[in-house]
Formats: sequence, structure tokens, C-alpha cells
Amino acid sequence: MGTWRHPRRGSLQYWPRKRARREAVRVRCWANNIKGTGLLGFYGYKVGMTHVIATDNKPASMMKGQEVVVPATIVECPPIKILSARFYKKNAYGLYVSGEVSADKPDKELARSLVLPKKVNRTFDDFKEFENITVLGYTMPKLTGIGKKKPEVMEFGLAGSKDEKLKFAKEFLGKEITIKDVFKEGQLVDVHAVTKGKGFQGPRFRFGLKLRQHKAEKTKRGPGSLGGWTTGGHTQWMAPKAGQMGYHTRTEYNKKIMKVSDKADEINIKGGFNRYGIVRNQYLLIKGSIAGARKRMVRLNHAIRPTKGTAADSFAIKEMGMELQAK
Repeated sequence: MGTWRHPRRGSLQYWPRKRARREAVRVRCWANNIKGTGLLGFYGYKVGMTHVIATDNKPASMMKGQEVVVPATIVECPPIKILSARFYKKNAYGLYVSGEVSADKPDKELARSLVLPKKVNRTFDDFKEFENITVLGYTMPKLTGIGKKKPEVMEFGLAGSKDEKLKFAKEFLGKEITIKDVFKEGQLVDVHAVTKGKGFQGPRFRFGLKLRQHKAEKTKRGPGSLGGWTTGGHTQWMAPKAGQMGYHTRTEYNKKIMKVSDKADEINIKGGFNRYGIVRNQYLLIKGSIAGARKRMVRLNHAIRPTKGTAADSFAIKEMGMELQAK
């Protein structure tokens, strides 16, 4: 007779399962394998999913040279405007912010997010010694049709040496940067987003518990006897229990950009996308699905651990099927 095997329900890698603090996801680590200089990330708003008809060019694929249907996610990407350059110094405890140089005339909508200074007191000449430079950029949701005006302020890492970072910060302070300045077709990106919220759910739906026998004591949908999970009358945190499900911060690695375009007419459908509207800015087509609901803001970063040997032209798009969105 075979050994009865009962693996635990639910992964402990995602913990704690609580609601995200905010939808503008915070990024703590940036890729260090990027050549040149520029932003190491961008942002966008999830429009929805579609499919594209593409030619499979993977060298080892059984469908090489044939047309395949590939699911894709549309992400609208309005420009980013650089608010300030942030200088870091290093001490015995690590890096710390030594000061910032802000732009002269930020957009008036930025007052919805933070208190704007009346005048700029510091310049780049005030920072002679520093360990690292990042930039603060703010989003421009007013350019989209999602009905949002309040911008989100986010920190972005920069690629290159310290001199190249300083030159970039001086050049683009107070100016706009588009998605085409950061990413290109065929590139791999990491997607940081907040998942769809499911509310308070029981352990059956939250962890995938098996339904118990219909004559089970007390409940069919509960975890049953926890056995070693309880010690001294106390239930350990590893035991599957009811609680918040969804609206968690999650990261998906190595998502492929299939298309980068500023021609919104070739992607829009009559009447607009369901629960989103009309795409008005530059957009991305990302292979597969990404986390989050429609209109949810997502952060796109250069891949921190890209897959080796990935062909940049593994799919050649021939046609985009928009008819599914109209149904």
C-alpha cells in the first residue's frame, strides 16, 4: 500500500497575507546589469487583455515558423515628469539621503499629493560628494481617461556611473520621459502590482483546503483537527485560517514586451475597452497576464534576473485580434 501523502495547503512564501498599503508599489532593488544610462523603471495603467496572432520564431519550438495565438495584456503608459534628483551618502549603517534638488515649476496637480516648496533652495553644485543618485518622478493620470487627477510620486533608480547619473539628472530635471525612452520591444521586465481584492474569505477558498466528509464534526469547509499545529491551546500562524484574500503586493519576473507603440488607434476598439475606456497615450503589449484589476497602476522595471538565452524576436506579431474585447 502506498504512503499517504498530505502536503500543506497554501504557500508560506507569501506572508503576511494582508492588504497592501498603497497601489503605487514600492521597489527596493534595481537591476545592475543595464548598459548605458537612463531610468531603470516606468509605470502604466492596466487596460485589459487581448490576443495577438504571431509567428513563432523560437529556435527549439515545435511550432517554429507557424502562426500561433498569444494572449497579451495592454498597459497604457503616459509620460513621467521628473520632480527632483535625490543624492545618497554612505555611513557605517548604509546609504542615507543627504539632500534633493527639485524642479522649478512642477504641475499644479502635484499639490494633491504633497506640499510644494515655494522656491528651490538647493542646486547641483551643493552636492560634490555622493555615493548614488536616484530621481523622483510623478505620474500624469490626467492624460488618461480613467478619471484620476492625483499623481503618484515614485523613486526610480538610474543606470550608469555616478557621472552619467548626474548628467542625466541635470538634463531631465523637470522634463518628461516616455516609455520608448526606457523600454524596447522584445525586452524582459519585472512587473510589480497589487492583485485584485477578494475581501475576507474562509480557509477553503483562501488556501485550497479539501472539503471534508459530509459527516465530519462541526464543519465541512474548515481545516479540521490541526493536530501538531496547536500547542498549549494556541493555534500557530502556519495553520490555514480565514482572513484577507487578494489586494496583495506581488512581483512577476521576466515578462516579455511584445510591442511598444504610440499609435493608440491601432489598439482601440469601438466604444472603448470594457471598464477602462479609450487608450490615449503610448502603450505596451506584454505577453501573458499581469496582476491587478483594470485601471490599476503597475510598475515596470528592467529584469533583475533575466532568463539567459531568451530570443528577442521569439514572436513576430502579424495581427492583433481586438474583436474579443467588444464581446
